[in-house]
Amino acid sequence: MAAEILSTHTPALFQKAVRRAAEWLRAGEVVALPTETVYGLAANALDAPAVAKIFQIKGRPAHNPIIVHVASNEMAKACVSAWPELAGKFSKAFWPGPLTLVLPRAEEIPDNVTAGGATVGIRWPSHPFMQAVIRECGFPLAAPSANLSNQISPTNAEHVGARLGEKISLIVDGGQSQVGIESTVLDLSVSPPRILRPGMIHAESLAAVAGESRIKNSEFNFEGTLRSPGLLAKHYSPKAKLVILNWSDDVDLRSQLSTFNVEPATIHVIVHTKIPAGENFADVSVMPHDAEAFARALYAELHRCDAAGAKLIVVEAPPDLPEWSGIADRLRRAAV
Repeated sequence: MAAEILSTHTPALFQKAVRRAAEWLRAGEVVALPTETVYGLAANALDAPAVAKIFQIKGRPAHNPIIVHVASNEMAKACVSAWPELAGKFSKAFWPGPLTLVLPRAEEIPDNVTAGGATVGIRWPSHPFMQAVIRECGFPLAAPSANLSNQISPTNAEHVGARLGEKISLIVDGGQSQVGIESTVLDLSVSPPRILRPGMIHAESLAAVAGESRIKNSEFNFEGTLRSPGLLAKHYSPKAKLVILNWSDDVDLRSQLSTFNVEPATIHVIVHTKIPAGENFADVSVMPHDAEAFARALYAELHRCDAAGAKLIVVEAPPDLPEWSGIADRLRRAAV
């Protein structure tokens, strides 16, 4: 059976969806819920069997941990065994919002949430529906992106339904995700703090709040126990092959593409500055030359390319600027 999709666009529908989602979650089931970053596949974070269903539905490897979502600082502190001064500073500055803090885990957090590690990622999302459901449940929610493992994250209910509609019972439609890529993940269990996954809250903003410039940027790949999702080399990937290119003009672009041996009629190009002639390709999509607007539209555009049957997706390289670091990370992993 296809998943039931609940709307939230009136106060009555919003409250009905909150109650229904909470009922499923209290029963140990998994539901798809909107957040401001991407849509999440949620379960009771304190219920190991419920969390196991997330891994099964997504086909997610057991060594990839899951972020825990809360609706207050008090709930966040109950999920960890230490709450340093820096955690208070970052939560005050960026919560609710797209920042995940990695801290030593509390005993109550199941092993499968943290991939057996000693730390847990905690986030207080800003989406009003996600907040309302967590408050209604009274427990935190484990919620990775509501997609099949390694595929493009969903930014609307339609994306979730297309990939997981036959695998889950309930999808809540909370509108288009307003951030569009996953949260920044900052590891506070080490000194200096380390960005494990860049996002739309970038290193300079974090350093300003911390009162220090010693915020270590992430490396591309990690070894050992993963402390955060989003660290696998290949991730956030469309079905089509994706490449990131810079070009000077149309001739230069066509020359670079000739090495891929792909028919131009199956190539989709996503640009923000250097716009090629459209007749040479299946489609040319012009994106905003603004990091926040680009991020908001990116995954929806990749979903659209896949739906249109693209064989090759060419993305114009993003600017080498701090505010584009999260976008650059997602594109690198999608291109592996």
